[in-house]
Amino acid sequence: MYFGPMNLLSIQSHVAYGHVGNAAATFPLQRLGIEVWPVHTVQYSNHTGYGSWKGIVFDAAVIRDLVAGIAERGALRMCDGVLSGYMGSAEIGEAILDAVLRVRRANPAMRYCCDPVIGDVEQGIFVRPGIPEFLRDRAVAAADVITPNHFELDFLSGRSSRTLADAVAAVEALRGRGPSVVLVTSLHLDDTPADSIDLLAVGPEGRYRMRTPKLPIVANGAGDVIAALFFAHIVKGAPLARALSMSASSVFGILRRTVEQGSREIALIAAQDEIVNPGWIFAPQEV
Repeated sequence: MYFGPMNLLSIQSHVAYGHVGNAAATFPLQRLGIEVWPVHTVQYSNHTGYGSWKGIVFDAAVIRDLVAGIAERGALRMCDGVLSGYMGSAEIGEAILDAVLRVRRANPAMRYCCDPVIGDVEQGIFVRPGIPEFLRDRAVAAADVITPNHFELDFLSGRSSRTLADAVAAVEALRGRGPSVVLVTSLHLDDTPADSIDLLAVGPEGRYRMRTPKLPIVANGAGDVIAALFFAHIVKGAPLARALSMSASSVFGILRRTVEQGSREIALIAAQDEIVNPGWIFAPQEV
């Protein structure tokens, strides 16, 4: 049995400038004392929201080759979990599921968290053709934990979530297809105040909703951070309610600092203490 530090394999996009994908997830995980093995699905100069960028989407064979290299070190038995985010293509998605299978064979106790990046309410679908269907039809069933936003919840479940009961039904439909734990972010229901945002976490321990103030910012990378932190707390053994509270409170603190700085990129380094010790702890309510 392996008793070393916790290790997570994180397979998602990467940018040189700013904080999205692995550039958003790796440091917070490290700040929590976790060893991170980042594998990039794309390498861009910056987030595509700027309108222009440089870089490439990696071939699925590159992802498989990198994971094979890690396997040759005998390291997969020490891998506690796999985290995936923006994929770049459905072919890369298949390579990610192959990696999950390899890790699971080496360590049956591992867990896979899929952040199903598809789109959002404002923009609709913004990923390449084939990716939404791959996530819906293949990745959800393979995952132990998924972290969709409101738009992605509705797409993956084939439902429309306007009320809390709607959202719970959609989550339970997804849980019936594989994942035991679902975290829904950026949830705005009929009873969500305009100046607030809801989150919903559902798992074997119960169902919890949490509400935080809505900050005046559109923050690329915030979803990547909360997926990483939530999964980290889950893998570390935190109860579902605490994993929700700590991850969302940390992200709120980071975004609040970002607003104070007037930055377009999230203030991940300046607000790093929020990752370990959030300045404001929000309490979830059981539903």
